[in-house]
Amino acid sequence: MLNRDINLQKKIEMKLKDKIEALSRFKTDLYKKDFLLTWEKTEEELKAVLDVAQILKDMRSENISPKVFDSGLAISQFRDNSTRTRFSFASAANLLGLEIQDLDESKSQIAHGETVRETANMISFLADFIGIRDDMFLGEGNKYMREVGKALDEGFAKGVLPRRPGIVNLQSDIDHPTQSMADLLHLKNEFGSLENLKGKKIVMSWAYSPSYGKPMSVPQGIIGLMSRFGMDIELAYPEGYELIPEVVEQAKKQAVASGGSFKISHSMKEAVRDADIVYPKSWAPYHIMQKRTKLLQTNDQAGLDALEKTCLAENANHKDWEYDEEKMNLTKNGDALYMHCLPADISGISCKEGEVDGEVFEKYRIKTYLEAGYKPYIIAAMMFTQQFENPAEMLQNILKKNRKRISD
Repeated sequence: MLNRDINLQKKIEMKLKDKIEALSRFKTDLYKKDFLLTWEKTEEELKAVLDVAQILKDMRSENISPKVFDSGLAISQFRDNSTRTRFSFASAANLLGLEIQDLDESKSQIAHGETVRETANMISFLADFIGIRDDMFLGEGNKYMREVGKALDEGFAKGVLPRRPGIVNLQSDIDHPTQSMADLLHLKNEFGSLENLKGKKIVMSWAYSPSYGKPMSVPQGIIGLMSRFGMDIELAYPEGYELIPEVVEQAKKQAVASGGSFKISHSMKEAVRDADIVYPKSWAPYHIMQKRTKLLQTNDQAGLDALEKTCLAENANHKDWEYDEEKMNLTKNGDALYMHCLPADISGISCKEGEVDGEVFEKYRIKTYLEAGYKPYIIAAMMFTQQFENPAEMLQNILKKNRKRISD
């Protein structure tokens, strides 16, 4: 029995060594670089993050501690509500040995006029990373993250900060890279490899929701990332529910360059036909988010209430945009992989009518949990590759030490 356990352990270690060796062959420029938009990274860099995430996940499964920090903070700044991403960021920080500290703006001096430059430096004296979610204001979230980055650059250059903390985009108005990268790692494992995703049809579809104002960053993140890997993408939505035009154009160019395809359609039923993967997710149209941002910035509550009423009435015209059994049966073999960033609007469970039929969701519910479970490792990998110039060497050192997370 003991020999069998030893042999099994050796096989596991060899698999990890092989994965680390493969990682060492990537040529990347991730070191000391913020992770804000996936399309700013090369294909090799994206693959490296995926591989580091998988290695960290495998190490966790084998009770190997990958703590590389003895102290330090990871600052989380959530300007919108969150469950999965908030806890994923905390889990990722803890996995690497960092303490998590949440920046609650209501308890800070931001409300008293403290500038972004001041805030960024004041929270960063002993910080190694800052994770930011800022998806409420169109044209502002990505801009804010870059402003924080410039403030950190100055603080480090002038000797205020002992090191320049890295920034991880936990969702902006443009992209949600920790979500889309977790989704990609899920797809890689479901289909066996990234190579196997080439030629697979993925449908990113708008779906009905009894609420309005949901960010566009998830669908934009999906088309912006999956178009890098030779997939056939179909973006489906009712007319008038467009995404940011520049992001769509970026996805189209990437799809062609990767050997895939990109198509826009206005029928969920037709879009899902013969699909390998279906991602039904509600979002607010681009022109609505433009209006909403202006109203939010001027604190026009009456205007916001009127806009919400108008938008909910328009949404109600498209209740047939629900992913149900009829549509599921149109997919490849009637069993396309269902994906969602969660929480989904589940008809008959979380709402009367929503994005997905209750029975269909239940069929794939556990897989959506597995999909979400990759996010802590993706965030940890983004941190890891920002921190270490040679992540493969560091992972090899962790494997050699073989320090147990839980002592036997």
